[in-house]
Amino acid sequence: MSLYSENIKYLRIKKDVSQQVVADSVGIPRPRYAKYEDGKNFPPPETLMALSRYFAMSIDLLLSVDVRKIPVGDLLKLENNRVLLPITVDSYGNNLIEVVTQKAKAGYLSGYADPEYIESLQQISLPFLGPGKHRGFPVEGDSMPPHEDGSIIVGRYIEKLGDVLDGKTYIVITKDNGIIYKRLNKNGKNSLMLNSDNTFYEPYEVKASDILEIWEYECNIGRTDRKSDFSTDNLTSLMMEMRQELREVKAKINT
Repeated sequence: MSLYSENIKYLRIKKDVSQQVVADSVGIPRPRYAKYEDGKNFPPPETLMALSRYFAMSIDLLLSVDVRKIPVGDLLKLENNRVLLPITVDSYGNNLIEVVTQKAKAGYLSGYADPEYIESLQQISLPFLGPGKHRGFPVEGDSMPPHEDGSIIVGRYIEKLGDVLDGKTYIVITKDNGIIYKRLNKNGKNSLMLNSDNTFYEPYEVKASDILEIWEYECNIGRTDRKSDFSTDNLTSLMMEMRQELREVKAKINT
Protein backbone atom coordinates (compact mmCIF):
# COMPACT_ATOMS: atom_id res chain seq x y z
CA MET A 1 0.00 0.00 0.00
CA SER A 2 1.12 3.57 -0.71
CA LEU A 3 1.50 6.27 1.92
CA TYR A 4 -1.53 8.01 0.44
CA SER A 5 -3.74 4.93 0.72
CA GLU A 6 -2.61 4.35 4.31
CA ASN A 7 -3.40 7.98 5.12
CA ILE A 8 -6.94 8.06 3.75
CA LYS A 9 -7.75 4.73 5.39
CA TYR A 10 -6.46 6.01 8.74
CA LEU A 11 -8.40 9.29 8.44
CA ARG A 12 -11.60 7.48 7.49
CA ILE A 13 -11.34 5.16 10.50
CA LYS A 14 -10.53 8.14 12.73
CA LYS A 15 -13.74 9.82 11.53
CA ASP A 16 -15.57 6.56 12.26
CA VAL A 17 -17.32 6.41 8.88
CA SER A 18 -17.66 3.69 6.25
CA GLN A 19 -16.13 3.62 2.79
CA GLN A 20 -19.62 4.19 1.41
CA VAL A 21 -20.01 7.42 3.38
CA VAL A 22 -16.68 8.77 2.08
CA ALA A 23 -17.46 7.70 -1.49
CA ASP A 24 -20.88 9.37 -1.39
CA SER A 25 -19.39 12.54 0.06
CA VAL A 26 -16.89 12.95 -2.80
CA GLY A 27 -19.25 11.70 -5.50
CA ILE A 28 -17.65 8.42 -6.56
CA PRO A 29 -18.70 4.73 -6.37
CA ARG A 30 -17.64 2.83 -3.26
CA PRO A 31 -15.66 0.15 -5.21
CA ARG A 32 -13.58 2.89 -6.80
CA TYR A 33 -12.82 4.46 -3.41
CA ALA A 34 -11.96 1.03 -1.99
CA LYS A 35 -9.25 0.66 -4.62
CA TYR A 36 -7.70 3.94 -3.45
CA GLU A 37 -7.50 2.64 0.12
CA ASP A 38 -6.11 -0.71 -1.08
CA GLY A 39 -3.41 1.05 -3.10
CA LYS A 40 -4.59 -0.56 -6.34
CA ASN A 41 -5.47 2.76 -8.01
CA PHE A 42 -4.59 6.43 -7.49
CA PRO A 43 -7.31 9.12 -7.65
CA PRO A 44 -7.40 11.69 -10.47
CA PRO A 45 -6.75 15.36 -9.53
CA GLU A 46 -10.42 16.29 -9.02
CA THR A 47 -11.00 13.32 -6.67
CA LEU A 48 -7.71 14.00 -4.88
CA MET A 49 -8.90 17.55 -4.17
CA ALA A 50 -12.32 16.33 -3.04
CA LEU A 51 -10.78 13.85 -0.60
CA SER A 52 -8.43 16.56 0.69
CA ARG A 53 -11.43 18.76 1.48
CA TYR A 54 -13.39 15.91 3.02
CA PHE A 55 -10.60 14.87 5.39
CA ALA A 56 -9.55 18.52 6.06
CA MET A 57 -5.96 17.59 5.23
CA SER A 58 -3.75 19.24 2.63
CA ILE A 59 -2.78 17.27 -0.47
CA ASP A 60 0.89 17.84 0.41
CA LEU A 61 0.47 16.01 3.69
CA LEU A 62 -1.73 13.25 2.29
CA LEU A 63 0.93 12.41 -0.30
CA SER A 64 4.17 12.90 1.60
CA VAL A 65 3.65 12.53 5.38
CA ASP A 66 2.50 9.65 7.57
CA VAL A 67 -0.48 11.44 9.15
CA ARG A 68 -0.67 8.85 11.91
CA LYS A 69 2.38 10.55 13.42
CA ILE A 70 0.88 14.05 13.35
CA PRO A 71 -0.80 15.61 16.42
CA VAL A 72 -3.74 16.88 14.35
CA GLY A 73 -4.99 19.08 17.17
CA ASP A 74 -1.81 21.14 16.95
CA LEU A 75 -2.26 21.99 13.27
CA LEU A 76 -3.59 25.27 11.92
CA LYS A 77 -6.27 24.67 9.29
CA LEU A 78 -6.19 27.21 6.45
CA GLU A 79 -8.62 28.11 3.70
CA ASN A 80 -9.24 25.35 1.13
CA ASN A 81 -6.78 23.06 2.99
CA ARG A 82 -3.95 24.56 0.94
CA VAL A 83 -1.46 24.04 3.76
CA LEU A 84 -1.59 22.81 7.32
CA LEU A 85 0.99 24.44 9.58
CA PRO A 86 2.04 23.00 12.94
CA ILE A 87 1.75 25.40 15.89
CA THR A 88 3.74 24.81 19.08
CA VAL A 89 3.87 26.85 22.26
CA ASP A 90 6.36 27.33 25.09
CA SER A 91 5.69 26.71 28.78
CA TYR A 92 4.05 30.16 29.09
CA GLY A 93 1.63 29.56 26.22
CA ASN A 94 3.47 31.80 23.73
CA ASN A 95 3.57 30.63 20.13
CA LEU A 96 7.01 29.37 19.17
CA ILE A 97 8.53 30.72 15.96
CA GLU A 98 10.48 28.36 13.72
CA VAL A 99 13.63 29.91 12.28
CA VAL A 100 14.81 28.78 8.86
CA THR A 101 18.57 29.17 9.15
CA GLN A 102 20.92 29.40 6.17
CA LYS A 103 21.80 25.75 6.76
CA ALA A 104 18.15 24.68 6.77
CA LYS A 105 17.17 26.93 3.86
CA ALA A 106 17.99 24.40 1.13
CA GLY A 107 15.49 21.89 2.49
CA TYR A 108 12.61 24.29 3.07
CA LEU A 109 11.02 23.97 -0.38
CA SER A 110 10.56 20.25 0.05
CA GLY A 111 9.86 20.34 3.79
CA TYR A 112 7.64 23.40 4.32
CA ALA A 113 4.48 21.26 4.60
CA ASP A 114 6.12 18.41 6.54
CA PRO A 115 5.48 18.73 10.31
CA GLU A 116 8.52 16.57 11.11
CA TYR A 117 10.78 18.91 9.11
CA ILE A 118 9.22 22.01 10.73
CA GLU A 119 9.73 20.53 14.19
CA SER A 120 13.42 20.06 13.40
CA LEU A 121 13.93 23.82 12.92
CA GLN A 122 15.29 26.03 15.67
CA GLN A 123 12.58 27.82 17.66
CA ILE A 124 12.31 31.17 19.44
CA SER A 125 9.51 33.02 21.24
CA LEU A 126 8.63 36.67 20.59
CA PRO A 127 5.47 37.33 22.65
CA PHE A 128 5.13 40.94 21.46
CA LEU A 129 4.18 39.78 17.96
CA GLY A 130 0.66 38.82 19.01
CA PRO A 131 -1.66 36.36 17.24
CA GLY A 132 -0.96 34.63 13.95
CA LYS A 133 1.49 32.06 12.66
CA HIS A 134 5.04 33.43 12.45
CA ARG A 135 8.29 32.11 11.00
CA GLY A 136 11.81 33.50 10.57
CA PHE A 137 13.72 33.50 7.28
CA PRO A 138 17.32 34.48 6.41
CA VAL A 139 18.14 37.51 4.27
CA GLU A 140 20.65 37.35 1.44
CA GLY A 141 22.27 40.07 -0.65
CA ASP A 142 21.88 43.84 -0.56
CA SER A 143 18.61 44.31 -2.42
CA MET A 144 16.58 45.27 0.67
CA PRO A 145 18.61 47.71 2.83
CA PRO A 146 19.08 48.10 5.74
CA HIS A 147 18.68 44.30 6.07
CA GLU A 148 21.95 42.49 5.40
CA ASP A 149 23.29 38.96 5.03
CA GLY A 150 22.80 37.14 8.32
CA SER A 151 19.65 39.03 9.30
CA ILE A 152 16.43 37.16 9.97
CA ILE A 153 13.07 38.49 8.80
CA VAL A 154 10.17 37.29 10.95
CA GLY A 155 6.95 37.13 8.97
CA ARG A 156 3.28 36.42 9.70
CA TYR A 157 1.63 33.84 7.47
CA ILE A 158 -0.73 35.24 4.81
CA GLU A 159 -3.46 32.85 3.72
CA LYS A 160 -4.61 34.49 0.47
CA LEU A 161 -2.98 36.44 -2.33
CA GLY A 162 -5.76 39.00 -1.95
CA ASP A 163 -4.52 39.83 1.57
CA VAL A 164 -1.26 41.25 0.19
CA LEU A 165 -1.08 45.04 0.57
CA ASP A 166 0.67 47.07 -2.12
CA GLY A 167 3.94 48.62 -0.97
CA LYS A 168 4.50 46.36 2.06
CA THR A 169 7.36 43.88 2.36
CA TYR A 170 6.91 40.11 2.41
CA ILE A 171 8.82 36.88 2.40
CA VAL A 172 7.67 34.98 -0.70
CA ILE A 173 8.36 31.26 -1.06
CA THR A 174 8.40 30.32 -4.75
CA LYS A 175 8.85 27.03 -6.57
CA ASP A 176 11.58 28.31 -8.88
CA ASN A 177 13.45 30.94 -6.82
CA GLY A 178 13.06 29.70 -3.25
CA ILE A 179 12.92 32.21 -0.39
CA ILE A 180 12.67 35.86 -1.49
CA TYR A 181 12.25 39.04 0.55
CA LYS A 182 10.79 41.94 -1.48
CA ARG A 183 8.30 44.80 -1.49
CA LEU A 184 5.16 43.60 -3.27
CA ASN A 185 2.59 45.10 -5.58
CA LYS A 186 -0.38 43.28 -7.07
CA ASN A 187 -0.06 42.97 -10.82
CA GLY A 188 -3.51 41.71 -11.73
CA LYS A 189 -5.32 38.77 -10.14
CA ASN A 190 -2.79 36.08 -10.92
CA SER A 191 0.63 37.62 -10.33
CA LEU A 192 2.71 39.85 -8.08
CA MET A 193 5.38 42.40 -8.88
CA LEU A 194 8.46 42.03 -6.65
CA ASN A 195 10.39 45.24 -6.02
CA SER A 196 13.76 45.79 -4.34
CA ASP A 197 14.34 48.85 -2.15
CA ASN A 198 17.81 49.03 -3.67
CA THR A 199 16.98 50.61 -7.03
CA PHE A 200 19.99 48.93 -8.60
CA TYR A 201 17.83 45.81 -8.94
CA GLU A 202 15.03 45.69 -11.49
CA PRO A 203 11.53 44.65 -10.37
CA TYR A 204 10.18 41.38 -11.72
CA GLU A 205 6.93 39.45 -11.86
CA VAL A 206 6.00 36.18 -10.17
CA LYS A 207 2.89 34.23 -11.16
CA ALA A 208 0.51 33.13 -8.43
CA SER A 209 0.89 29.52 -9.56
CA ASP A 210 4.61 29.68 -8.66
CA ILE A 211 3.96 30.90 -5.09
CA LEU A 212 3.96 28.37 -2.26
CA GLU A 213 3.75 30.69 0.76
CA ILE A 214 3.65 34.41 1.63
CA TRP A 215 4.74 35.83 5.00
CA GLU A 216 4.13 39.49 5.87
CA TYR A 217 7.03 41.37 7.51
CA GLU A 218 6.67 41.70 11.28
CA CYS A 219 10.17 42.36 12.57
CA ASN A 220 13.86 42.02 11.82
CA ILE A 221 16.50 40.23 13.90
CA GLY A 222 19.80 41.82 12.85
CA ARG A 223 23.38 40.86 13.57
CA THR A 224 25.24 44.10 12.96
CA ASP A 225 25.41 47.61 14.38
CA ARG A 226 27.59 48.84 11.54
CA LYS A 227 27.05 52.47 10.64
CA SER A 228 26.17 53.07 7.02
CA ASP A 229 28.96 54.60 4.95
CA PHE A 230 26.52 56.52 2.80
CA SER A 231 23.48 58.68 3.29
CA THR A 232 20.33 57.46 1.58
CA ASP A 233 20.61 60.16 -1.08
CA ASN A 234 24.24 59.37 -1.82
CA LEU A 235 23.59 55.65 -1.97
CA THR A 236 20.66 56.08 -4.35
CA SER A 237 22.71 58.38 -6.55
CA LEU A 238 25.58 55.89 -6.63
CA MET A 239 23.27 53.04 -7.61
CA MET A 240 21.70 55.10 -10.38
CA GLU A 241 25.13 55.92 -11.77
CA MET A 242 26.14 52.27 -11.72
CA ARG A 243 22.93 51.28 -13.52
CA GLN A 244 23.55 53.89 -16.19
CA GLU A 245 27.11 52.66 -16.68
CA LEU A 246 25.88 49.08 -17.06
CA ARG A 247 23.33 50.18 -19.65
CA GLU A 248 26.04 51.96 -21.61
CA VAL A 249 28.26 48.87 -21.50
CA LYS A 250 25.38 46.66 -22.70
CA ALA A 251 24.64 49.13 -25.51
CA LYS A 252 28.25 48.98 -26.69
CA ILE A 253 28.23 45.19 -26.60
CA ASN A 254 25.04 45.02 -28.66
CA THR A 255 26.29 47.45 -31.36
